[in-house]
This record gives sequence, structure tokens and C-alpha cells, in this order.
Amino acid sequence: MKVIEAKIVVLGSQGVGKTSMVVRYIGKMFSKHISPTIGASFFTCKINLEDATVKLQVWDTAGQERFRSMAPMYYRNANAALLVFDITSTMSFNSIKSWVKELQSNVTEPMVLALVGNKCDLADSRQVSESDASQYAASIGASYCETSALHDQGIDQVFVSTASALLRLSSSSQSLRAYETDSDALPAGAC
Repeated sequence: MKVIEAKIVVLGSQGVGKTSMVVRYIGKMFSKHISPTIGASFFTCKINLEDATVKLQVWDTAGQERFRSMAPMYYRNANAALLVFDITSTMSFNSIKSWVKELQSNVTEPMVLALVGNKCDLADSRQVSESDASQYAASIGASYCETSALHDQGIDQVFVSTASALLRLSSSSQSLRAYETDSDALPAGAC
């Protein structure tokens, strides 16, 4: 079985739910009392696809402006970026554009991009339309998905579709570590 090792960086403004989303996927839990990330947090997980296993190193970065200068250290050598905004905050959506410019200026290898509109459980307070977000995602070559970490909606889809895109990228990118292994040696299940 083919095994891919990849680094994902999770970027976005403070309070958009980056950590809640990652913890929901990797830890299968949700807490309303997550402290703001200082610098970055590191998680690992494994996603078993039909024809490969993707081992992810997930870097959940701080959203506060005072940590912005540290971001290059985390997205350096990243193979994918989850660009997370809060659908109830136009400001958080607009800040994604500066993250994209920064990635385009500093990342030389091909990268999988996923734009994630979090907090879709708060649709009554929506400020960013699904149409606007989808159009922007298409303009930067990213996929788009809306999620709710609170209700565990769309979270699996974001990580599995990103892993699938990384698998496709692995056939043409030197920056992804890929190797073959005995399929019996890998435990079943994700993360």
C-alpha cells in the first residue's frame, strides 16, 4: 500500500474555530472552552483512503495578530493549507486573502488549498455567502467546504478531501514523502 506523509498548516483569524475544528477531527470531541492557541499546536493523524494511507502532520496556528510573524515557520515546507474563516464574520473572510498572498509569495512547491467556512450552524448570522466563498475558492484553486465544529458537520469531508488531493499531488510533487509498505502492517481506521 502507498503511504504519503504530508504537512498541513491551519491558518485564519483568531476565534474562527481552527483549533475546535482540528480537535473535533483528531480528538473526536468538542469543547466550548478552548484557550487561544499560542504560537502553534501540533497534531498527527492517519487517513486511510481506498488505495493509500495519508499520514498528516497538522500545524494549528495562532490567529492573533501578535503571532502573525511566526507563521512562516509553520507553513514552510507545508503541502496543504486549510484557510479557515467564520461565516458570520466578513473580516475573517477578508483576512484569508492576506494569508493566500503570503503563501503565494513564500511557498514555492505546489500546495493543496482548502477554504473552510466554519460555524455554519450560525447560518442565521451569516455575513459571507456560500456563493462568494465558493467563487473566491475557485479563483485561488482551492476547494470549498462549510463546517460546524460544534455539530461535527463537514469536518471529516475537509480532512479526507484534502488527503485525497495530497495523494493526487504526490504523483507530481517532490516535496511529499511517498513510499510503499506492506498493507498488513498498518492498523485500520483514521487518526
